[in-house]
Amino acid sequence: MFETFYPDEYVESTYGIDFEKMYESGYRSVIFDIDNTLVPHDAPADANAVEFFKRLEKIGFKALVLSNNKEPRVKKFADAVGCMYIYKANKPARGGYLRAMEKLGTNKENTLFVGDQLFTDVWGARRTGIHSILVHPINPKEEIQIVLKRYLEKIVLHFYKRRQLSD
Repeated sequence: MFETFYPDEYVESTYGIDFEKMYESGYRSVIFDIDNTLVPHDAPADANAVEFFKRLEKIGFKALVLSNNKEPRVKKFADAVGCMYIYKANKPARGGYLRAMEKLGTNKENTLFVGDQLFTDVWGARRTGIHSILVHPINPKEEIQIVLKRYLEKIVLHFYKRRQLSD
């Protein structure tokens, strides 16, 4: 019933993902959400994020941030970490994900998506056929509309975790 929203993987943090292993598996690009995936909500790129994107480039990955935010927020972050970006992506619509792969020069078979929300990030990636990785939000302090969605996410994640245990 909730499988449409299930991520391919669910991990603690973006920074704990074994991107070297993902590269060895054939992935060549990563699309990221920004807020609560790479930094706390509305926070600027920090030294950790900058180093992380350098590491991805050294591995061989192309990276892009895909956000529903307005351009000033997204551009400032992307410029600081040195990656491409798409703002006002209208996630979970497929268009932003498709444009991202076009900009990256990759396809759904060799692209990863990393985000912290099921109903925008993961659902959009799944609808597009991209391998999705859900991460725990960095900071629990969020806008009210996201807080409300988190209650629904808990229900979906309950069934997701039960399924993972039974597999």
